Amino acid sequence: MNFKFLLSSILLLTCVLSCKVNDRDYSTVFQVNTPSLAVIDSSQIFSISENYELANKLVKYGEKTTRQIAVVTVDSISPYDDIQKYGSDLGNYWGVGQKDIDNGLIIVFSKPLRKVAISTGYGTEKVLTDSICKQIIDSVMIPKFKEDKYYEGIDLGVDALIKIWDNSNIP
Repeated sequence: MNFKFLLSSILLLTCVLSCKVNDRDYSTVFQVNTPSLAVIDSSQIFSISENYELANKLVKYGEKTTRQIAVVTVDSISPYDDIQKYGSDLGNYWGVGQKDIDNGLIIVFSKPLRKVAISTGYGTEKVLTDSICKQIIDSVMIPKFKEDKYYEGIDLGVDALIKIWDNSNIP
């Protein structure tokens, strides 16, 4: 993927769409996504090479296993208060994971809000439970975030999730 295409795709993804939350319409930061973009760094936390490396890892993992992982950085989750709910709704909106087996997950990180969440599809949560995801956030990701190593925290978190997922026999 060349740099101009990647940059154009990211710029296109900054379009703001309308969605429905709690039976009210809100203008949110939900962006249009294409299946080939596994990392949306709206907060510009990652360098270009970090973004490419992480996206490449996630796309290759998806091709190898059919499991889909998306990583999103945002400055705001408005109109949401709960980053977990935001991640879940965003993952559903984008269709992360295969529809028939719901085998996707999305990591949402907001540096300004100091919040991170791992939201899993119903099929994925059979292996990567809320408890396991919280443990990975607390023991792997947050220690790196405290050192201002955001890419490393997310990358190591992805590795921990993949390791557990790969040791299961659930798609």
